[in-house]
Amino acid sequence: MRKLLLSAAALCLAAQLATAQIRLPQPSPAASVMQTVGTTDVTVKYSRPSLKGREVFTSALVPYGKVWRTGANQATNFTTTTDIMVGGQKLAAGSYALLSIPDQSQWTLIFSKNLSTQEANYKQEEDALRVNVTPSATAQKAESFGIDFSDVTDSTANMNISWGSVRASAPLRVDVNANAAASVDKAVADKPEDPAVLQAAANYNLSKGRNLDQSLSMIDKSIGMKETFRNVWTKAQILAKMGKFADALPLAKKAMSLGESSGDASFPFFKDAIGKGVTDYASKIPVAMPAMPGKKKK
Repeated sequence: MRKLLLSAAALCLAAQLATAQIRLPQPSPAASVMQTVGTTDVTVKYSRPSLKGREVFTSALVPYGKVWRTGANQATNFTTTTDIMVGGQKLAAGSYALLSIPDQSQWTLIFSKNLSTQEANYKQEEDALRVNVTPSATAQKAESFGIDFSDVTDSTANMNISWGSVRASAPLRVDVNANAAASVDKAVADKPEDPAVLQAAANYNLSKGRNLDQSLSMIDKSIGMKETFRNVWTKAQILAKMGKFADALPLAKKAMSLGESSGDASFPFFKDAIGKGVTDYASKIPVAMPAMPGKKKK
């Protein structure tokens, strides 16, 4: 009898485990959208409720003037890998719960430091940022709630929140130059003995005209570890940027020679630029004027 009871209990437990592992469709399925803006990754994780014949902004569904989790189920999560500007205001890198207060003429987007906050436990003192955005009517009705990104450039994008016939868009902006510079500086700090990293950092600084003295030291270190036509050419360009054309010219010629004998398949892509550099640097070196013969003394 005891064995029968144990067997029955084991069967019940197995049935419960099997039931717990069954994946069923959800009324508001989970969704995730990621957009890279410049060097910044912006990710939003949310759930997508549907209208199902209802009007969205009503007292029964999403009332105007009230805090809304901006989705369904768990709190909507917004993550940015670097500092970012939202509607002209700074939001520090990190993860936040994204809530909103919809209204007919204006929405308030809320980025809360409490990642699990929802309507019932929301506290304004936990806000990291509040931004006002203007909603607009859409030509096509969205059955399912959605968040997406549009008008993406290397430093800007719009984050769009859409449901029904309403869309609210928040302009995002990142400081690409500051982020890239920070990334370069970190790479050099992490791998100060890597010649490829040193060259890449020097090339970036050269392209931005920043830290040229430091870049010259980095490229000298790279050349000392492994001389290539690439790092010699980079040094020539840095010196030219500093106005030292007499020093840049022989290095540009050396880069040409190294490239032609290297067998590097990428050299043809650099050859014209190096040749142009040789010509330009030579033209900018002052030509010494011959000394004027003095008058003979009687």
